[in-house]
This record gives sequence, C-alpha cells and structure tokens, in this order.
Amino acid sequence: MSSKQASVFSLGVIVAALGYFVDIYDLLLFGIIRIESLRDLGLTESEIAKKGLLILNVQMAGLLIGGFLWGVLADKKGRLKVLFASIILYSLGNIANGFVQTVNQYALIRFITGIGLAGELGVGITLVVELLPKEKRGIGAAIVAGFGLTGAVVAYFIKQAFDWRICYFIGGGLGFLLLMLRVGVLESAMFKNIEHRNVSKGNFFMLFNKGRRVRKYIFSILIGLPTWYVIGILVSFSKEFAEGMGVTGKIDPGKSIMFAYATIAVGDIAAGLLSQVLRSRKNALYIFYAITAIGLLWFFNGTSVASLYGACALLGFGTGFWSIFVTMAAEQFGTNIRATVTTTVPNMVRGALILISLLFTWLQTFNSYVTSGLITGIVAMVIGIASVILSEETFHKDLNYVEEEEAAPALP
Repeated sequence: MSSKQASVFSLGVIVAALGYFVDIYDLLLFGIIRIESLRDLGLTESEIAKKGLLILNVQMAGLLIGGFLWGVLADKKGRLKVLFASIILYSLGNIANGFVQTVNQYALIRFITGIGLAGELGVGITLVVELLPKEKRGIGAAIVAGFGLTGAVVAYFIKQAFDWRICYFIGGGLGFLLLMLRVGVLESAMFKNIEHRNVSKGNFFMLFNKGRRVRKYIFSILIGLPTWYVIGILVSFSKEFAEGMGVTGKIDPGKSIMFAYATIAVGDIAAGLLSQVLRSRKNALYIFYAITAIGLLWFFNGTSVASLYGACALLGFGTGFWSIFVTMAAEQFGTNIRATVTTTVPNMVRGALILISLLFTWLQTFNSYVTSGLITGIVAMVIGIASVILSEETFHKDLNYVEEEEAAPALP
C-alpha cells in the first residue's frame, strides 16, 4: 500500500498505538506504585521520596542509553527488528521487577527496563510518519500518542485491584501479547528503498558534522523539556508539593498521574488535529505551551486536594503536544537517520529529567521546595518556547529523502 492510500487506521498505526499503550503503562507504573512498593521494601517515609527520585533517574538513564541503541539499529537493520528486540527486553524487565527485594535490585531492573522501553515510541512514530502522507501524518501520530497515553490510566486502575508486584507481571504479559501482534506489520517502504543503497545509515555522528543539523537536533530535544518537568517533578511529587504548600488533605501521586495522563491523551489528539487545521506544527505548540503556563499558575496556587488534581489534569492537557514534537523531529531529518533522531529525541527529553531534577534539588539549597519547583518550571518553559521559535515549520515537508554526509576536506 502506498503512502497516498494508507489510512490513519491501518494496521501499522493501530499496532504502534497499542505498542505505545504498553510502553506508557510500563514507563509510568513505577511512579504510580512508588510509595506502596518502596514502603513494602522497608523504606521509611523520609526515604521514599529520596530513593524514589533516585530510581526514577536511573530508569531515565536507561531510556537515554536505549534511545541511542535502538535508534541507530532501527536505521541500520530496520524498524521492525528493533521493535521486536525492545519489546522482549522491557517485557522481561517488568517481570523481573515483580521479584525485587532491595532498592539496588529495583534500580538495576528499572534501568534495564528503561533501555527496552526506549525503542517503542520513536521507532513506532517513524513507521507511522513514513507510512502516511503528509496530510495525515499529524493525525496518525496523534492517534498513536493519544491512545498510547491511556496506558497510564489503566496502570492506575490496575494498581487499585492488584498488589504492586502483580502490576509488573501484567506489564510484562502485555508486552509479549504485543509481540504477537507485531508479526502482521510490514516494514517501512522508505527504509526498504534505501536498505541496500550505499548511504550512511544510523550514523548518529552525522547529526553533529553540519551546523544546521546540530541546531535542528538540539532544538527538537529542548522543545519537549516542559513535558517531563510536569510529569517527573510536579505530578510525580504532587504529594510533597501539596505538603509544602500547606494543602489540607492527602494527595495520591498515582491518582495525580492518572488525571494527568487521561488529559495528556486527549491533549495529544487535540494537538494533532489542531496542527492539521492550522497546517502548522509550531502554531499548535504555541497554543499548548500557553495552556501549560496556565496550568502551572493553577498548580502553585492550589489550596485543596481537588484543586491540585484539577491542575494536574490541565497540565496534562497542556503538555499533550508530545506527538507533535516527536513528529516534528521525525519530519526534520532524512530516512537514513530518521529513526535515530525520532528514538533519541523523546528519550533525551526523558533523560533530561535527570538535569531538571538536579536543578530542582540544587535550588532547594537557596529556596523552599515549592519555590524551587516553580523556578525550575519557568526555566523549562522559557527554553522550550525559545526552541520552538528557532525551529523550522515541517508540516508540508516531503520525507522521502536521505541526509548526505559532509565531504571530507581536500588535502593541500
């Protein structure tokens, strides 16, 4: 089937959406069961926040490394082979998480699982944007992200019904079910067209041998910073923020994540459709940044449990531009390094949570917990908006091309 004929409800798009669903279930599961699982391992209440952030950062480091690994392999060996390998790794990792007995074991297995999870979204989006024509790319990516993000909502309700260890076993089982569905998906035609051509494929260093490519790649990453600041700092640690702001009542971080991801799913679909209506990725991003800014003001002025949950929901909707910024990354580079870019960019953003959390922690030496969180958010938002301004519009771009290597300088 040609890209002109491909439907946004084709098997490739549907399976990519299901894959991202499992990816998000597994990725966010630790945040949802963080308190329960660490308490069960014998940690005190004061240790749970500290060790929880450590494990989260270790998981993000795994995502960062996995982003490079799977992206390069997807451009060299094909999109589908990489998806199979990554699914197997994170499914086994989740099953192993159900058996951990110490914090160190927990961190190590989350690191390995993070490596596996890194391949799902980027390679899936690469397949979708290469399958669909430019008039449908934004909608296809929005369907993948919108449906996929509901995995966090399902993870929350699974947690209500089962012990935290069983939640991990379920995640592993979903991954193996997904593996069977992948068998019916065809390889990207664009990749097959260059598979045997004499062009450099999956060469990560090509992103840094030309100034214009360097700038495009860096801006692609920085656009997404507010998303993981919101999820990794505000929403995941909403309990601690509520206590710092003197909110009456008890916040459940798992419920905060559930509210945020329910609306992120809606926001992703809305952002994708809006970019199609406006025929502009950048203008859709500006609108969703504005919504996120309003959500930040609401969050830091919350006075009740209901108010904070509402703020988490609005923040989720506002940061529902995940599909758009990943699609923009895919649209900016040629087929021979597209998977490398599309897989590393979202995982660089996830990995950037390490730097964001370091800034957040450092600011606490001079400011309160709450003020430090607010300043960190302002920094992330300013960097993100500036990066959108400096990026190119990609809505109308034809993706059937390759990136050429820079010629070596002539010898004197």
